[in-house]
Amino acid sequence: MAYLSDIEIAQATPMQPITEIAKVAGVDDKYMEQYGRYKAKVDYALLKDSDRGNGKLILVTAITPTPAGEGKTTTTIGLADGLKKIGKNVVVALREPSLGPVFGVKGGAAGGGYAQVVPMEDINLHFTGDFHAIGAANNLLAAMLDNHIYQGNALNIDPRRITWKRCVDMNDRQLRFVTDGLGGRVNGVPREDGYDITVASEIMAVFCLASSITDLKERLSRIVVGYTYDEKPVTAGDLGAVGAMAALLKDALKPNLVQTLEGTPAFVHGGPFANIAHGCNSVIATKMAMKLGDYAVTEAGFGADLGAEKFLDIKCRMAGLNPDAVVMVATVRALKMHGGMAKTELGNENLVALEAGIPNLLRHVSNIKDVYKLPCVVAVNRFPTDTDAEINLVIEKCKALGVNVVLSTVWAEGGKGGMALAEEVVRLCEQPNDFSFSYELDGTIEEKIEAIVRRVYRGDAVNFTPAAKKEIARLTALGYDKIPVCMAKTQYSFSDDMTKLGAPEGFTVTVRNVKVSAGAGFIVALTGDIMTMPGLPKAPAALKIDVDEDGKISGLF
Repeated sequence: MAYLSDIEIAQATPMQPITEIAKVAGVDDKYMEQYGRYKAKVDYALLKDSDRGNGKLILVTAITPTPAGEGKTTTTIGLADGLKKIGKNVVVALREPSLGPVFGVKGGAAGGGYAQVVPMEDINLHFTGDFHAIGAANNLLAAMLDNHIYQGNALNIDPRRITWKRCVDMNDRQLRFVTDGLGGRVNGVPREDGYDITVASEIMAVFCLASSITDLKERLSRIVVGYTYDEKPVTAGDLGAVGAMAALLKDALKPNLVQTLEGTPAFVHGGPFANIAHGCNSVIATKMAMKLGDYAVTEAGFGADLGAEKFLDIKCRMAGLNPDAVVMVATVRALKMHGGMAKTELGNENLVALEAGIPNLLRHVSNIKDVYKLPCVVAVNRFPTDTDAEINLVIEKCKALGVNVVLSTVWAEGGKGGMALAEEVVRLCEQPNDFSFSYELDGTIEEKIEAIVRRVYRGDAVNFTPAAKKEIARLTALGYDKIPVCMAKTQYSFSDDMTKLGAPEGFTVTVRNVKVSAGAGFIVALTGDIMTMPGLPKAPAALKIDVDEDGKISGLF
């Protein structure tokens, strides 16, 4: 049987005008700014003007990712459509895809099969220009910083201690390390420099955590761009860049309204990486989804040790959000990979490999229930090759933790395949919960990192390199020690070693350095070889993407 590709399914499904979706969501015309027929921005003034109470907040997260795939975004969209199918008023809130992975190897972030947000081509390519605005604001700050030094350096900035990088939303390893300002005195001050991908930039994190224009400007002003010769931090506020940066971001800050294939309203807004930044869509979009829907379904990037941890410990803490239920997405195929099975063998029943991989799922579920004190359901994306014996083994192991398992077939059936999951989520949302964080803010930087490593990753200890210890001492002296910690770690393991699959034990996490993202409001702890600028693979997805004479795009997943 030949399956349609994601783009073929999306292009074959008629879309409703975005004005009709706005009516479903209860968005008045006065808040709408249309971008063509099928997408619009919604003015953040709606949040101030509305006196409606907040709906239930549902987080969709997943097991540790593998090349076999888990389908977290697909499940998020299918769950929202499932809730709609059982008669609930629901709005979904997702991240925008980065162009880098779209043209690289990972693909987009618009869901898959019959659980997608559309227009998927627009969402994956430029969309409403938010990421370009974020890149422009980032690079304006970089230009003003270098210009300040060139024009006499009144702030006494040490060019060797500049921490701010330029950015571009593309996988381009050539730009990781550059030397610029060459060509003689009139062309700037020569220095070593580098680029981040836009989604790894602090502007993206600031953008997604800001609750208003005023809050955005306050966060921008706090961004540390470097240090003076006498070791004092220099901020964007010191450079006078904040007003112009905010002017570039004011329209981008309005959430983007689109729709699922089944006409469920969806906000797609912001997109920080979850292995480097906090990996969640914007606070404004999430709050808008909760204001408009009785149920707001959102997701966090990568596995629950990264995306969910940061959603709960950083985003919920800063935005005052209290989740009502968590969905943990898993596949039998991915669990068998965690149990040591080769990707080429995943179509065969193997209860031994599955049993060896299931502890990865159980650790994530235990974290949600026992560390964060939230109700949880496991959603298993069922593949045709999954046997009843394999499914029953997963159900049995989760039952021992007091967690239900629901089979999800949203990729093939859309909302119909998510109705059983929707019923369980509604049940969980009615249960009281005692939501807790994995650490409190009044501990030291080291104590917060150790709490995450021990309580969430289940590691034995943390090793701080001399460079990390020195920087922690400096940031503590500067007063940056009472803010959350954002771990930069491989997404492929609970540990900082991507080869340690499953539920490793007895490991130590090494923190090689820390840096402050003062605008975002967190300390970044760098572990392993985390890169803030990916590269393209040998055969990038860009090779398959094309557009015909009528403007119809092909090859996009």
